Amino acid sequence: MLELDHFTYGFVTPLLAYVTSCIGAATGLSSTSRARAARTPLERVVWLFVGAVAIGGTAIWVMHFVAMLGFTVEGMPINYDMATTIFSALVAIAVVAAGLFLVGFKGDRLPYLLGGGIIAGLGVAAMHYMGMAAMRLTGHIHYTGWIVGVSVVIAVVAATAALWLTVHVRGWLATAGAAMVMGVAVAGMHYTGMAAVHVTGSPGIPREGVTMFNLIGPLLLVIVGLTLTLTFIVAMWPTEAEMREQEELEERIRLAKERAARASAPRLTTR
Repeated sequence: MLELDHFTYGFVTPLLAYVTSCIGAATGLSSTSRARAARTPLERVVWLFVGAVAIGGTAIWVMHFVAMLGFTVEGMPINYDMATTIFSALVAIAVVAAGLFLVGFKGDRLPYLLGGGIIAGLGVAAMHYMGMAAMRLTGHIHYTGWIVGVSVVIAVVAATAALWLTVHVRGWLATAGAAMVMGVAVAGMHYTGMAAVHVTGSPGIPREGVTMFNLIGPLLLVIVGLTLTLTFIVAMWPTEAEMREQEELEERIRLAKERAARASAPRLTTR
């Protein structure tokens, strides 16, 4: 087996990956909090989708490939298949969306929470190994089965916990703490999965795929740019508490107008 290095640039890539995951998680949790206060199903759908892009696209997918910047194999440059890499991003967003929509519309009752957690967790694990399958190198990748199993369990537990948090977390301080916990869970799943990897074969340059920086770099910039845009929109939007206060104020104004209208209406008198 060839020597693998998961920290080619030291702790720069793990730290950057963790920070990226926390930002995506915080944006996602802030979005789902707005979804709880949504007045219409369409408004809730929009906020849940924003949360899915932030959590699935940035907190999970971008975290994976930022961490992969530090992964090297002795004597084997690594390229990536473009179609598989892009598809893995779509899978991450889709499975997180499935979990968020299930809990967002049905609540956190145990069947829905577990169902959403299993869907999202298995999907996140699939995204991780799909991202690994996108690698093109002259060697052959092998996995230690039981470690893969542990990584899948971590993914399911982390996804279930994340869905619970999307229902219950309120306030910026709790959101920040929950985002940091989610970042640890996502990073833990990633590096557990990477611990299962072994590579055999002869050193050489791959003939297929695109180099990491030529492919992943632009993709990361696009999704990180999108996340920053979403973060700005979420930050500028009224918070869940403010949305509820506004709704209550409008309801009081409506009731006051109705009472005023009834009071000013002409009354019929009997003789």
